[in-house]
Amino acid sequence: MINVFSFTCDSRSHNRTCFELGSLFSKLLSSQTHRKMAAGLLILVCAVAVLSSAEAQDSYNGLPEIYKKGVDLAMQQLSTHARVQHHYRFLKTVGKLETEGGFGMRYFYHHFHLKPTRCPKGTTETDPQRCPYRNDRPLMDCAVCYKTSGEQIEAQPNPYVHCIQKPRLTEEMKKARLDHYKKMVYHSGAPTLLAVKT
Repeated sequence: MINVFSFTCDSRSHNRTCFELGSLFSKLLSSQTHRKMAAGLLILVCAVAVLSSAEAQDSYNGLPEIYKKGVDLAMQQLSTHARVQHHYRFLKTVGKLETEGGFGMRYFYHHFHLKPTRCPKGTTETDPQRCPYRNDRPLMDCAVCYKTSGEQIEAQPNPYVHCIQKPRLTEEMKKARLDHYKKMVYHSGAPTLLAVKT
């Protein structure tokens, strides 16, 4: 009898999951037809897992440079925090806001998720094969607010960075993040700039 589950996935971080699914399917299914169908399904599941992992790896590279700078601010803050033990990498954007302030000034709000990796804190490795994601730790939910001039983040007002493990994020925290962004834009005079007649 041919074992239709004798294959591995392309991504090392998903090998164990694919093997476990393969073992489960082989135990549950008895007929050759069912095994072939299960193998096809298993290959599809593993392919989706590998593709979603590759997509997440490329999502940081797909960000505009000014958004990358905000993500980098959050990563720097995490790397200096004493209780953070792992290296994090950008996973995905949850939401973005951008306000034109006039005279080349812009205000950004970027809400995103970072995912822990198997590499220790302080690692600069970005290769997913050398620094794979961990699935046994929660995501880090981050929001950054900052003002830019051209393509550079301004020192004043101070950029705002807030990161917390996703399960601990509350609705009050989400509201406080957005309120901080609104205050930053409002105190700059950006909403009234467009109302001034010349």
